[in-house]
Amino acid sequence: MRHSNEPPVLHPTRLDLPPEIRTHLITLLNTTLACTVDLRSHVKQAGWNVKGTDLLQLHALFVTMATELEAYTDLVAERIRVLGGVARGTARTAATQSGLPEYPGDLVDGTAHVLALADRFAVYAAALRTSIVHATDVEDTGCAAIYTDISRGVEKRLGLLEAHLHR
Repeated sequence: MRHSNEPPVLHPTRLDLPPEIRTHLITLLNTTLACTVDLRSHVKQAGWNVKGTDLLQLHALFVTMATELEAYTDLVAERIRVLGGVARGTARTAATQSGLPEYPGDLVDGTAHVLALADRFAVYAAALRTSIVHATDVEDTGCAAIYTDISRGVEKRLGLLEAHLHR
């Protein structure tokens, strides 16, 4: 995931985290927010365009995944606000800040969509694990817990995508 060059806004808060740590975490969380928004758009793209014998099953899976990613964006944005920051979750921000590879625009086959999403979920899962370490290093158990919860859900979905590929 890429970090923005723009310094985060830092509003006063009564949290006992030093301003430099809050600034670091807000930057990290905004990067995660951008990547999550981007990944959700990839899942929506797959759901809109999937064809084949597994259409109904895959469409239902993709809708569930998009809903979960939407909930993750809310968790991340809320934590940014609690830390005194401003959540930057627009599509334009996601396009410039996400480290995910671009989603192929010409896919229709279900297995091709599953493979493309699995590749992107793997990148996202790795970034989440790194973010857990960063949050733990600065002793923010709140951020670490959010990243751990999201990581569990994302790895579960990655496992389902991989299982679909091994039929």
